[in-house]
Amino acid sequence: MTQREDWLDELAWGEDGLLPAIVQDQASGEVLMVAWMNAEALRETIRLGEAVFWSRSRRRLWHKGESSGHVQKVREVRTDCDRDVILLKVEQVGGIACHTGRASCFFRRLDGGQWQVTAPVLKDPAEIYGKE
Repeated sequence: MTQREDWLDELAWGEDGLLPAIVQDQASGEVLMVAWMNAEALRETIRLGEAVFWSRSRRRLWHKGESSGHVQKVREVRTDCDRDVILLKVEQVGGIACHTGRASCFFRRLDGGQWQVTAPVLKDPAEIYGKE
């Protein structure tokens, strides 16, 4: 295992070795998505200048945009006061962060006890990822 850098050791990693990562559009301030990072994902994010996460479902590193082309160019990395959350301020290439083809994963709003879709699909996911 590679020796960890001091700045990584200063973070309050969860028992599973993960931290939640909030991804925010640098220009608009809109929250685009939330994902998980381990130390290796954060290290790769810094090295590449593009968002890399730990995919809990795939059990491997996931370079955001690796299949869609919608990479996230990281402009700033922050942590909160407890050092247990990462905030990535990014430039979202292609304007689509969500696998549903929307700009943001936060496209449902609770209204009158029901979840309402508030944002359009910008591109059909079948066109982005191909037919499965």
